[in-house]
Amino acid sequence: MSKKSDSQFQNLFSSPKSTQWDERLAQIAYRFNREYQGETFELPTEVQAMPIFREWIAGSFSGRIASPFWEIAKPQKNQHCIDIGCGMSFLIYPWRDWQAFFHGQEISNMARDTLNSRGPQLNSKLFKGVELGAAHQLNYPSEQFDLAIATGFSCYFPLEYWNAVLAEVKRVLKPGGHFVFDILNPEQPLAEDWAVLETYLGAEVFLEPLAKWEKTMKASGTKVVAQKSGELFELYKIRF
Repeated sequence: MSKKSDSQFQNLFSSPKSTQWDERLAQIAYRFNREYQGETFELPTEVQAMPIFREWIAGSFSGRIASPFWEIAKPQKNQHCIDIGCGMSFLIYPWRDWQAFFHGQEISNMARDTLNSRGPQLNSKLFKGVELGAAHQLNYPSEQFDLAIATGFSCYFPLEYWNAVLAEVKRVLKPGGHFVFDILNPEQPLAEDWAVLETYLGAEVFLEPLAKWEKTMKASGTKVVAQKSGELFELYKIRF
């Protein structure tokens, strides 16, 4: 990571809104910035020998484990959708086909900058920009979105953090809006190996039982509308 990027993260996660999660957020942002920049990760020989590492380094693994959120919560025409931890979502998924308005929030400044540069070129009407920030502090007004999406990052945080995320998502959703997100299923055969790999890549993974996640959702007053199992993640669609 460049000195400029380091400074940006220090500013982002040391603001007047600083929280107990700042160090973890910075670590995860750093891990993904390195990947987006194509940097080499120096890992122990035993980790490099794992089949899952060889798939990851070949670039074939992400497609296998990405959660197809649209299969249970397809964005509809003219809906305003927020993709939290969006990565390169607008450049990868068929937002033009859905004709839904895309708003994003990311902790990786590399992803934010790439999307804000290329998104308007792809479709300036649908692309509404990406904010730099964490999932528990969304930089958007209340009751703005029809659909919220958060895939691929819940496993990097303890359940306590997710309570704050759920409260913030509820704030920005319109009444009757839906939230679709995924949870790492520790019972899946690949879960432990993937957790080991991610930890060595710089982002510790929490292997929480699905029952604990579902208890957390219930305590927050949500109702599960749909659910879909994947090779690594369990996908949920809920409403508040």
